[in-house]
Amino acid sequence: MAEWKDGVAKIVLPTPFPVGDVNVYAVKGERLTLVDVGPKTNEAWEALTEQLEDLGLTPHDIEQVVLTHHHPDHAGLLDYFSPALEVYGHRFNQRWLSRTDEFLEAHDQFYHQLFREFGIPEKYLPFIGALKKTLRFACDRSLTGELAEGDTPLGLEEWRVIETPGHAQSHIGLLREKDGVYIGGDHLLAHISPNPLLEPPLPGKTERPKPQLQYNESLRKLSTLPIQLVYSGHGEEIYQVNELIEKRLARQHDRALHVRKWLETESLTVFEICRRLFPTVYEKELSLTISETIAQLDYLHAIGEINVNREGKAFLYYV
Repeated sequence: MAEWKDGVAKIVLPTPFPVGDVNVYAVKGERLTLVDVGPKTNEAWEALTEQLEDLGLTPHDIEQVVLTHHHPDHAGLLDYFSPALEVYGHRFNQRWLSRTDEFLEAHDQFYHQLFREFGIPEKYLPFIGALKKTLRFACDRSLTGELAEGDTPLGLEEWRVIETPGHAQSHIGLLREKDGVYIGGDHLLAHISPNPLLEPPLPGKTERPKPQLQYNESLRKLSTLPIQLVYSGHGEEIYQVNELIEKRLARQHDRALHVRKWLETESLTVFEICRRLFPTVYEKELSLTISETIAQLDYLHAIGEINVNREGKAFLYYV
């Protein structure tokens, strides 16, 4: 049952994704705000309606939405709300919320090039189309306004925006400094480390982002903030914030060094490493496992532990 706690109410919605339930948050302010909305499914809408009822509200009472990021399990249900509902988020949400033919074509071209560079065999090319399957749970909306680092959302004068790219390029959180409450989306989760997902180059750029490096930097940024409690996008609340951050950073470093060991004896492609890291699931979850694999290689390369040979058809990583 949803209930208010210091002006914030956690609402748990089902999703059709392996990650399971997603948390969205009603926030009291001069404007009644919903932070994230859930996926575009009837089940999520029913669960949202029921839990808003626990709070004495209906979906029509929501005056604005703030998105922590664009992923369908956080933004898709926008299509069930009135088109007049105001929606705010980072500017990098927009290309995913209202996907133009031009963007979808660029998306596919990016992945075709990536598959070649990563040494992924041609038989896996149909996965590029499958990457967009989850978008059927996404919305078709436009942002009413953009939020950036340090901004105070309209009607939420106690809260300020913290940019935390990594899991998504569009990722932000909201911090209430008076009591250290932080609504953090998927940036920090109690039970798992979020996947630093690959995305095509940002508007105006030609190189892809390196989400693991961004994610680590964003974690360190959070550790400098006066956060006492994290309301996260999945799972339970987090109280020992800095301890968890240190644990996540150390675990990722160890995982990367495990990959480095393989490269001491032979040069390998991203795909070859992916198969070793995820021997039982790499085919079923190719996009997630490839994202996780390149994340470790980007990290090792950034700290000077490995090299990359870009001369052949597929990139080769070596020590």
